[in-house]
Amino acid sequence: MDVPSLMRQAMTLHREKTAIVTEHRRLTFAQAWDRGVRTANGLIALGVRPGDRVASLEENDLGAADLFLGAAIAGAVRVPLYARNARQAHRHMVEQTGTRVLVVDVAHADEVKGLEEEADGLVHVLVRDAGYEDWLAAQSPDDPFLPVGPDDWYVIRHSAGTTGRPKGVGYTQHDWLVNCRNWYYRLPNLAEHSVVGHAGPISHASGYLFLPAWLHGSTNLLFGAFDPAKVLTLMEEHRVTHMFAPPSMVQMLTAEPSRAGRDLAALECLLVGGAPITDATALAGRAAFGDVLYQVFGQTEAVPLTVMTPQEWFGEFPGSSPLRAAGKVLPFARIEVRDEEGTTLPLGDEGELWAQVEGQMRGFWGDDELTSTRLVDGWVRTRDIGRIDENGYVYILDRADDMIVSGGFNIWPAELESAIANHAEIVEVAVFAVPHDRWGETPMAVCRVEPGATVTAEEIVELVRTTLGSYKKPGVVEFTHDPLPKNVVGKLLRKALREPHWVGHDSRVAGA
Repeated sequence: MDVPSLMRQAMTLHREKTAIVTEHRRLTFAQAWDRGVRTANGLIALGVRPGDRVASLEENDLGAADLFLGAAIAGAVRVPLYARNARQAHRHMVEQTGTRVLVVDVAHADEVKGLEEEADGLVHVLVRDAGYEDWLAAQSPDDPFLPVGPDDWYVIRHSAGTTGRPKGVGYTQHDWLVNCRNWYYRLPNLAEHSVVGHAGPISHASGYLFLPAWLHGSTNLLFGAFDPAKVLTLMEEHRVTHMFAPPSMVQMLTAEPSRAGRDLAALECLLVGGAPITDATALAGRAAFGDVLYQVFGQTEAVPLTVMTPQEWFGEFPGSSPLRAAGKVLPFARIEVRDEEGTTLPLGDEGELWAQVEGQMRGFWGDDELTSTRLVDGWVRTRDIGRIDENGYVYILDRADDMIVSGGFNIWPAELESAIANHAEIVEVAVFAVPHDRWGETPMAVCRVEPGATVTAEEIVELVRTTLGSYKKPGVVEFTHDPLPKNVVGKLLRKALREPHWVGHDSRVAGA
């Protein structure tokens, strides 16, 4: 089976039902499909052929739904970009995937202006500006019915590589379908009245919930730019039943003063994932919304691996500490704890988590060498250090690599260190994760400078923000005249610098 055929069937069966709701629009399945078909024909007119890559840099609004449908109808492979990335990261992701067309919302147009003249293979940048609706209306309304097979590529999601440069992970049509199905396996079933709210962008994690809702004939509600008060208003108005949110959004929704007194009784499932969640945020979310919090864990390379229901999350089970867990092993996933030689360890022992799940990565896009280090005999090496208890709870204790997860985004120290080292007064620099109340973790940069240097923390933060993107900027910058610690071969010992900041924490991963 393939995605567009199933989408088309759902549209046929639910033509007059409400499919898409935004802050200012409501569309039936027939109306939304018409926009998707016109988007597909617009892409085809720009030279896009089945299998070609189409990237997007967009808000979480109607245009995102247009492309979600349209790219599938055109047989194109979507390449979602990250709105908080810097221009050079956009260029890398476009070139690395061989993207031909980039669709961008007007709010981000300046970030990629002229990129088609710089990025190899990119031939067109389509801006959703004031003329977008006219452009869409001018496209053919005839469904092209392009043939697509289950093993054809559907989407390329990006995951950070060991050097910090994003690495593409491709999903086939079949892989995406089984992946999305597994996301819903332990959640409340969709029903005729179900409304799935997308606080996060459907181009990323929340998109795993979009397709199943469409195929079922349920409504997808796109909140637009995240604002806690607006999200709560729309949740109440449209009787949202299911929603995905990373911990940072759960915290903001819980703390929003206007939440008190709202009627959110329709909410059945608030699925939390994308980053570790603190006990305080989980308990506050439960107090605010009731027993509707579910937790999911996985990686772009292999997801979902665990899901935890409210009863499992907040219950008491001898031998387990559910609040400290990342979930329970999903019935359709395999997770093993292994030592450095790859030998499977008994339950309770600590080691690297290896995983297998339907729809997992088939490889990193165009990088067989990296693939061979992460995909071994059909198992994905997660690079997370953890353990599994006898009740099936999975605990994330540390990372084998130095990756930082801040607000649900992966950040690699090497990338920040490279950018900061370009400053004329920086002799050397080390970047590592420290706990952060809001984001879970934040990068800390320790910079060695010579006596008399005038560089400020604000300069370093701004350097990273403009070079790499706002979400990668360090939350803490410290200067020293002393050489940074290294091992006998001169490699930076980030963990030695990081360790004092994690004293009193059960693990070296914030929230877990």
